[in-house]
Amino acid sequence: MSAQSTTSIPDPTTRYRRTGMHGVNTEMMSWLFMRVSGVLLVILVFGHLFVNLWLGEGVKGIDFAFVGGKWASPFWQVWDLLMLWLGLIHGGNGVRTIISDYARKPTVRMVLKSLLLFAVVVTIVLGTLVIFTFDPCPVGADPSLLPSLCEG
Repeated sequence: MSAQSTTSIPDPTTRYRRTGMHGVNTEMMSWLFMRVSGVLLVILVFGHLFVNLWLGEGVKGIDFAFVGGKWASPFWQVWDLLMLWLGLIHGGNGVRTIISDYARKPTVRMVLKSLLLFAVVVTIVLGTLVIFTFDPCPVGADPSLLPSLCEG
């Protein structure tokens, strides 16, 4: 008879002590962020669609003047900013997870994650600038190029 090897499986309710790891578990925080930001994004996006499409004139009512009027309110600036930031960070975190899962070589993984970080940061910065510096009626512009809401 051969000697039988036994494997002990710990009780699933037992808490494990991580050896050699100190501080915050970044993957757990990432997982938690994805859940919280996902719920917030659902609320923000459906609120955005409800106000823009259901309460308004639908797609045909969304034009330059509509956006200009909406972004005149700090409430809608912050609403759209939250959608932008949460959407980009949520999506970037998801792509980071995919890169970690499928990029086998550490160098390739580092390059891809660096490019992803660069793209997310640049898009967040540019989007934030657009939201807070948008002026549908710039001073000194040719009046023939301005939308009708700037007349007067």
